[in-house]
Amino acid sequence: MRKGNHGGDWAAYQAKHDALPRFDFSANVSPLGPPEGVKRAMREAIEHVAQYPDPCCCALRKALGEHHGVDPAHILCGNGAADLIDRLALALRPKRALVTAPTFSEYAEALERVGGQVMSFPLREEDGFAVTPEILDAITPDVDVLFLCEPNNPTGRTTEPGLLQAILEKSRACGVLLVLDECFAPFLLTPRSQIPVLRAYRLLILRAFTKFYGLAGVRLGYCLCADTDLLDRMALAGQPWPVSNLAQVAGVAALRETAYAEKLRALLAQQRPWLKQQLERLGCFVLPGEANYLLFRSPDPKLGRRLERQGVLIRTCADYDGLGPNWFRVAVRTAAENQRLIETMEGLL
Repeated sequence: MRKGNHGGDWAAYQAKHDALPRFDFSANVSPLGPPEGVKRAMREAIEHVAQYPDPCCCALRKALGEHHGVDPAHILCGNGAADLIDRLALALRPKRALVTAPTFSEYAEALERVGGQVMSFPLREEDGFAVTPEILDAITPDVDVLFLCEPNNPTGRTTEPGLLQAILEKSRACGVLLVLDECFAPFLLTPRSQIPVLRAYRLLILRAFTKFYGLAGVRLGYCLCADTDLLDRMALAGQPWPVSNLAQVAGVAALRETAYAEKLRALLAQQRPWLKQQLERLGCFVLPGEANYLLFRSPDPKLGRRLERQGVLIRTCADYDGLGPNWFRVAVRTAAENQRLIETMEGLL
């Protein structure tokens, strides 16, 4: 049985401790939970679960197209972003791929499953784990695909806009498919996306409802790409009904939740600086993340296990390429939850 190295593994905690965690900071999911409008839409959709889902997700793709100003033909929906990463690897079967390190592990795992050679571009601590101009030298015609996470997981950093533009240009010149993972882009306080230039470059953009709308258990993601032939091959690379009726309805309803989005970003704008300051007060080195999580180095490499015994889950990052046992990631949650995290850490550090 496959066991992924991801946050939010409440089931493993429950099996080990015969209880649920008191606080879970290991998964970067909205602390506000799913919007009420989304929950209401899903309750109403229960009446239709005897029907097969629309395999083309027509209503959802139409809503997404209107939301992003994109032709629905340039959108493919899937069972979360991870499903679409797998479909892309199966459809493209790249011989050589480039990924940054540290970054989301699913890129390399999906590529390796189809026999691709994965090359890593190391992100250095002395550079704040930011992408540097040296990556342009690694983008060559013998690379088939480049994965770039914007903002990156687990660092929370985005690529400097001028450099990202240069990466787009170099990838196009070399015939490299640039895959931009924008799953955490909705959390950025200053909106930033490459969706407006989708048709100008060889570009595929990943998005998901998982994190921003608190729908991790629903499994709903989508990608945008002007290459409809590639999207067709991705659609054929997996099961024919990847998105359930409930997930499709949830996605359409979530796109209407503008007040929820504003409330969530306001919470993040207030709580992320506070949490960073408190972690630094406890002797941790904290990266200036731009998303709804913070990566930090703790003086205690056993911090994750010690917090677990207190019923608090954080993401231990030793399994990320380029990080060690002292690195951890915490989600930014509500003021009360963040306060409890710091109080618990004070007792340990």
